[in-house]
Amino acid sequence: MNTVKVKVNGILVEVPQGSTVLDAATAAGVRIPTLCYLKDINAIGACRMCLCEVKGARGLVTSCVYPVAENRDGTPMEVFTNTPRLRAARKQTLELLLSNHRTDCLSCVRSTDCELQALCQEYGVDMHRFGNDRKEPEIDDSAIHLIRDNSKCILCRRCVAVCKNLQYTGVIGPNERGYDTHIGSPFDVPLAATACIHCGQCIAVCPTGALTERDDTQKVWDALNDPGKHVVVAPAPSVRAQLGEEFGMPIGTNVEGKLIAALRRLGFDKVFDVDNAADLTIMEEGTELIHRLKNGGKLPMITSCSPGWVKFCETYYPEFVDNLSTCKSPQGMYGAMVKTYYAQKMGIDPKDICCVSIMPCTAKKFEVARPELGRDGYQDVDVSLTTRELARMIRLAGIDFNALPDEQCDPFLGMASGAGHIFGATGGVMEAALRSVYEIVTGKVLTKPEFHEVRGVEAIKEAEYDLDGIKVKVAVTSGLSNAAKLLDMVKSGEKDYTFIEVMACPGGCVNGGGQPHQPGYIRNTHDLRAERAKALYNEDAGMTLRKSHENPEIKELYDTFLKEPGGHLSHELLHTNYTKRTVYPKIPKA
Repeated sequence: MNTVKVKVNGILVEVPQGSTVLDAATAAGVRIPTLCYLKDINAIGACRMCLCEVKGARGLVTSCVYPVAENRDGTPMEVFTNTPRLRAARKQTLELLLSNHRTDCLSCVRSTDCELQALCQEYGVDMHRFGNDRKEPEIDDSAIHLIRDNSKCILCRRCVAVCKNLQYTGVIGPNERGYDTHIGSPFDVPLAATACIHCGQCIAVCPTGALTERDDTQKVWDALNDPGKHVVVAPAPSVRAQLGEEFGMPIGTNVEGKLIAALRRLGFDKVFDVDNAADLTIMEEGTELIHRLKNGGKLPMITSCSPGWVKFCETYYPEFVDNLSTCKSPQGMYGAMVKTYYAQKMGIDPKDICCVSIMPCTAKKFEVARPELGRDGYQDVDVSLTTRELARMIRLAGIDFNALPDEQCDPFLGMASGAGHIFGATGGVMEAALRSVYEIVTGKVLTKPEFHEVRGVEAIKEAEYDLDGIKVKVAVTSGLSNAAKLLDMVKSGEKDYTFIEVMACPGGCVNGGGQPHQPGYIRNTHDLRAERAKALYNEDAGMTLRKSHENPEIKELYDTFLKEPGGHLSHELLHTNYTKRTVYPKIPKA
């Protein structure tokens, strides 16, 4: 590999040919401020915050797109990142951004978690001098999962890049030109009128408060304060590996015990675990796969755990809707069991139960409202909160999260296997299913239950397994642009699979649209997907119970209530149907 020598503030580094000045600075341990740049996603030099001085160059250069090269005499390129001229230029850029930015920082949900705010503090910007506190809000609140306020948008286009490049859909982009430029949907129709799949990746990368998840915490506070409501809650597998970031802990810290303790202190009557429902999902999904293999069902079977992926399939690839597993997601199964199995055991009328989930995902807000995920006039899950919303509740309640003891979930729906825990990482659903399907079909015990071939953050992973003469070809992908490539190969006949796992968000739920914000510099220098997933795999590796079909609570559930996986009652409560969406949804009238 050819390399280039560069001096960054006098520090000599050697970087691969084709690298940028920003890459060289990172290699030298120097942070250059950015607001628009996202590695491998958005390199457009739009925000002008990454300006640097290069000896011999005319004027200042944008480091995120300026390539490194040795001088003609073979000496290293010399880069300067922190001169008085640069500090003045960056400060002026921030002042200009503020002049067209609604500065209601005290009431903004991103206050203290805003990249623009942090840089203004760093560069000593006087927000009263240039801040625009009289700018009117420009709100689009038509979508079920997010609120867009263009009065806080800085036109960094991160959201546009992830929507198009990572998530395929491209339902937002820059409209108008010049000073009138703004981010919106085609023809400025409300977001709800587009084919948005609610993944929330745009929210995850937004550096300001221009994009936020729809806050449903008040619904939960109201339920907790209602003496007539029995309020239960359960976190998704990945939440325990991300919530700690909201309270200053290192990326990938597993805070399962403190998470449970915090939920109890918020006042929930019972704290369950969606990982338990993940084990239940494997029992139903594995049984469905075996049935399709033996009885000639529609193949490849494709997982249905990710609601963003399901909506994407329904909208962009409706020809694959029949390939989707009919299983509800773990969130849906958790809610269904709370309002039937648990309600019967406790003698509580389901209408008096408020079922809350804590999810890494904004698409879960869409999922809980789907009419297919309810019965007898009520939904399986009443409210779905993101990891960020839960963190806000914990802070508002005055709970010292870091000082909490470790506690355990309540019984009935609180015990999970290691297979349930790894659901939050791309490939986790596939591995969990393979552990159970292999043992059920072959009758053999897996002494080592790891299926390393389906782990990792690669765009598409493939493997083939022999189940007593039955060849099972599997594929795993995450991020909807990758999913589109995979489905196109299946459509063309280039690829032939038995079972496919798709997660809407790149890296899976650990990188979901509702997870804690991380600034651009961290996103550009750390693989959040791998670091967060490691916590889940470590938890699985340290457990004795590592297979879904061995979970004693799941066994009791079938013995005393459901009777058998894939049985009549299971199909009534745990399975659903999907819609081929050939037109955009209609906008309800105000």
